Amino acid sequence: MKYVLVTGGVVSGLGKGVTASSIGVLLKACGLRVTSIKIDPYLNTDAGTMSPFEHGEVFVLDDGGEVDLDLGNYERFLDIKLTRDNNITTGKIYQAVIDKERRGDYLGKTVQVVPHITNEIQEWIERVAMNPVDGTDKPADVCVIELGGTIGDIESMPFIEALGQFSYRVGAGNFCLVHVSLVPVLNVVGEQKTKPTQHSVRGLRGLGLMPDILACRSTEPLEENVKLKLSQFCQVPVSNIVNLHDVTNIWHIPLLLRDQRAHEAILRVLGLWNVGKVPQEPKLSEWTERASKFDRLKSPVRIAMVGKYTGISDSYLSVLKALLHASVSLDRKLVVDWVPSCDLEDSAAKETPDAYEKAWDLLKGANGVLVPGGFGDRGVQGKILAAKYARENNVPYLGICLGMQIAVIEFARSVMHLCGANSTEFDVATKTPCVIFMPEGSTTHMGATMRLGSRRTFFQVNNCKSAKLYANANYVDERHRHRYEVNPDMVSEFEKAGLSFVGRDESGRRMEIIELPAHRFFVGTQFHPEFNSRPGKPSPLFLGLIAASSGQLEHLLLQRSSSTMSSPSRCFPGTAAQVYKNKAMNGLVTTSYFGNGSSIHI
Repeated sequence: MKYVLVTGGVVSGLGKGVTASSIGVLLKACGLRVTSIKIDPYLNTDAGTMSPFEHGEVFVLDDGGEVDLDLGNYERFLDIKLTRDNNITTGKIYQAVIDKERRGDYLGKTVQVVPHITNEIQEWIERVAMNPVDGTDKPADVCVIELGGTIGDIESMPFIEALGQFSYRVGAGNFCLVHVSLVPVLNVVGEQKTKPTQHSVRGLRGLGLMPDILACRSTEPLEENVKLKLSQFCQVPVSNIVNLHDVTNIWHIPLLLRDQRAHEAILRVLGLWNVGKVPQEPKLSEWTERASKFDRLKSPVRIAMVGKYTGISDSYLSVLKALLHASVSLDRKLVVDWVPSCDLEDSAAKETPDAYEKAWDLLKGANGVLVPGGFGDRGVQGKILAAKYARENNVPYLGICLGMQIAVIEFARSVMHLCGANSTEFDVATKTPCVIFMPEGSTTHMGATMRLGSRRTFFQVNNCKSAKLYANANYVDERHRHRYEVNPDMVSEFEKAGLSFVGRDESGRRMEIIELPAHRFFVGTQFHPEFNSRPGKPSPLFLGLIAASSGQLEHLLLQRSSSTMSSPSRCFPGTAAQVYKNKAMNGLVTTSYFGNGSSIHI
């Protein structure tokens, strides 16, 4: 097993996750099997209880793991299936060591950070790196490890020590360290400054790690004299210094690395260059075409994203990526209009009239509406109003998780005239509980107690839009993350009123997909289809939303419903065949890695 460690210096938010993913793409394109591990030094056991404001979205894996959003990047870039163990946290490591101590595994020894914590980290990495992730039973050839945070952070010190020991343990030729750093330009002098990177590398060396490759982030391409200076003071060959300057979309990053021969540098360090073990030139024609196609897109499609975390785009990262995958596939330039759901509410008209007017202008100016998942009652009334607007005005609508539940509530109130209809999440004493707490849920513990991971949904109606988008599959396996569900005792009333529950779980009592048959495109899902979207394999429901919003739905449905599934079981997207199936059942800116603002042109 070969290991590539990606660390970061100077500041956070440099794009280590995208860099690690792109390195994986490059090595995979060279014919190697690649897996990934993300190390998060925080004390939380996992990301499940963390606010999106704190750490971005919580990404959900097939096995129900609630993990850092960077694992979503790994899965999307590498088209692999990871497990919860691929996300290492300080909480998990300390819990494992304490559990061993309680069992008496350490035979009376004093349990210390060194060697017990550091050994646990190394053993965890070695164990997880051997797990197959590509749907076969074969282990990976290379494991790309991303160390979260910035070199020098106190909380990451045990991991730095463990990784220093690990590099010695696996031996030369099996370990490559890529250090991502910043080369800023001060407006006063207009010169690319190398000192921050020099200090970062010096700090890294002081902790026992030597960088083999420098990946320098900058707004513009690095000047040659800057590379020479970095090489001299950081003691890294010029050929091993790569520049990751700002690009129009993140699909260019693997191409940037390839063009600078980063794969050659990595393969040399790992002892794989010119030894006949792997192809020497990465095959990235699909990535080249996709990145080029993105840059050529002209016709816009506007999607109103109605949510409560609209101030931070990372809160909905997978949703944005799924929209991007679908829009590029359908030759449309995606424009996302962020609509804070609170600003749509009647109270905002009195308290913040300008924000209220702006929010409604954005909603009414959009070609389609998307209400993503969320928790809590803040902004819920605004989401209900957005669903009502889309339903009454025949505007394409996709509701995900909570977005489906509020669509059900809105239908009950407006169409069925059940004025008190609500979710018990927002009103425990509601007399018309059309959304209820799941019986198996925990009322005392928050972490890892939801209905999580890949679950199977069976289509009840063969000719519905959702089934056609999934190529007439009999069932689909998609990932879930929820505590509340549509009240099964009210389903018959809803269906009599015209709301169709076209997808249900294996018991037939848990509602998974809703549709309004007479509407142009009004779909809600209890599951999160965005987690299975890939650049080359967009989520079918996101394709449906973009197609409906750009006048292509009829053609798309005809195309997909007439296609034949390669699997005899006719399951989409095929996760039933994956190792981790639960049977119990960036390009977001024009010039950089990330973006913000009321509108994002993608």
